[in-house]
Amino acid sequence: MTPIEQIMRTAPVIPVLVIDDAHHARELAEALVAGGLRVLEVTLRTPAAIDAIRYMNLVPGAIVGAGTVINKAQLDEARAAGAEFIVSPGLTDALGHAAIASGLPFLPGVATAGDVMRGLDLGLTHFKFFPAMASGGLPALKALAGPFGQCRFCPTGGITAETAPEWLAFDPVLCVGGSWIVPRGAGLDQVEALAREAAALGR
Repeated sequence: MTPIEQIMRTAPVIPVLVIDDAHHARELAEALVAGGLRVLEVTLRTPAAIDAIRYMNLVPGAIVGAGTVINKAQLDEARAAGAEFIVSPGLTDALGHAAIASGLPFLPGVATAGDVMRGLDLGLTHFKFFPAMASGGLPALKALAGPFGQCRFCPTGGITAETAPEWLAFDPVLCVGGSWIVPRGAGLDQVEALAREAAALGR
């Protein structure tokens, strides 16, 4: 099993986190891990993201990665902050080569057969299907996965607690990415409860 597959199989849901205040990042990670979600994707969409990765890395059991990585400079910054894996919204040759050279587990975004073929050319077989709902939902992924039996996916984008089980029931899907676990303004007890519900989806 490859390192990225091990990460994808750790829990059925990877929380997709947009962190506005890094000072709350550690307690947020503690709540998520306590709820059973150890793999945490911190999106590089805010100025606080890199510091948030550093703080979350202090939480025992947390596997903290960087999401929305779109170029080598961001990859290098995330790696320096201690990111244990990298997620991108799409796949370019430049980012793909940089990610592979870094040695970090890499989950690039794909939405088309051409995207998957570009990844396969780079030796990659595990992908984020993104944006999942806007790209046609589960029927689209089933059609896309058909010619690529060696590939495994983490659909992300528009997935909810209600729809996650049907995605997870499709064999090539190892996990899903979800932002519903940390609603804006949610308290830590609520986050832990939502994480516990999400962690149970794979049982």
